[in-house]
Amino acid sequence: MIYQGVLKKMMTENNTEIQYYLDMKTDFLNMNQLIDKDISIKFVGYECLNCHLEKKIYRQGFCKSCFFDIPSAGDWIMRPELSTAHLDQEDRDLAYEKSVQLQPHIVYLANSSNVKVGVTRKTQVPTRWIDQGAHEAIEIVEVPNRYLAGITEVALKEHVADKTNWRKMLKNDIEDENLVEWRDKLKQYIPEEAMPYFIENNAETNLNFPVSKYPEKPKSLNLEKTPTYTGKLAGIKGQYLIFDDETVFNIRSNEGLVVSVEV
Repeated sequence: MIYQGVLKKMMTENNTEIQYYLDMKTDFLNMNQLIDKDISIKFVGYECLNCHLEKKIYRQGFCKSCFFDIPSAGDWIMRPELSTAHLDQEDRDLAYEKSVQLQPHIVYLANSSNVKVGVTRKTQVPTRWIDQGAHEAIEIVEVPNRYLAGITEVALKEHVADKTNWRKMLKNDIEDENLVEWRDKLKQYIPEEAMPYFIENNAETNLNFPVSKYPEKPKSLNLEKTPTYTGKLAGIKGQYLIFDDETVFNIRSNEGLVVSVEV
């Protein structure tokens, strides 16, 4: 069977083992069912996730003009501390920014390659942790807007990482950490404005990824340079497809590419 569509990050479902679904326009592929089977991926073209025109993708699945214009690609997306909707100040579209920024946000610790701090909307728990390939995570504060989450993250990343080592995560070269101890240790660094929202006495969440074989030396597939690839799917972690020959393909970083998938 051949399926064709524009890549968007895989949807996930947190069961005993995380389930992954790839939206290919007319079909949803349950990727878990393809583990240990051969898959061919072919680069077909581009489709901006916003304007849907066939324009080269710049960042985050958007063409260059959309990336610098649409509110969902504002700087506050990657840097929550730049959020201003709580001050009634517009960046690109105040109505949109209020709808996203003025809702409960979580600052969390996740362990994927190492313990890191991050921010996500409450509605994106545990999706955000799954997308990062974290095998364990814990919430630290739940605040009413994105700005408070952002300044908390900025304060805490002085004392803990804020990036994931994707190679280490994919190799499963990880150690279990006591995230409750980490949470309590970092409490002292939470900004005064966010301290009333500190979460006490919660437990960490554990996540189980569907991988039959982890790569020792993962090598990233670039479909624009290698437009056709065939390999046996060995597992899925984060938003990466992991193949038996140690090739890995990051669906999230290739959003906006139109591909055909043959299974």
